[in-house]
Amino acid sequence: MPELGHELRKVARVVLLDPEGRILLLHGHEPGDTADDWWFTPGGGLEGDETREQAALRELAEETGITDVELGPVLWQRVCSFPFDGRRWDQDEWYFLARTTAAAVRPEINETGLTDLERRSVAGARWWTYRELAEAHETVYPTRLAELLNRLLDEGPPSRPLLLDTEIV
Repeated sequence: MPELGHELRKVARVVLLDPEGRILLLHGHEPGDTADDWWFTPGGGLEGDETREQAALRELAEETGITDVELGPVLWQRVCSFPFDGRRWDQDEWYFLARTTAAAVRPEINETGLTDLERRSVAGARWWTYRELAEAHETVYPTRLAELLNRLLDEGPPSRPLLLDTEIV
């Protein structure tokens, strides 16, 4: 895995699919500037000695209130670096597949589970189809998510995690 010259923040992300093959994305923005926005998968940094699997499930519950999931394998790994809230974040991200049977779920942000920064920068959540992602004009991370989702839906999870290109914004 490529590095940026120092220790990276370890992050677990969740590719949550419903029975219809839609993916759940959160709508985020720069604190104080709602026009600087993007869509991204639930997830976040590891806390204490938790595993990436534990972090994935905790973050999903905190950010969406969704706890009824079946956590699957790691689909993708990437290193990314981006500015956010006045600092640079350098991360080693693992994307876990998760499925939920709650097809009618319309997640609301679970305010009590969010950090102050998340409360100031997460505007909501939405289920997306592959087609909606492929046709979207919004910014979505990882940047190849539509293509990756299509491959996942067509071929199933890879036998080993795919190493995505490093993204530096």
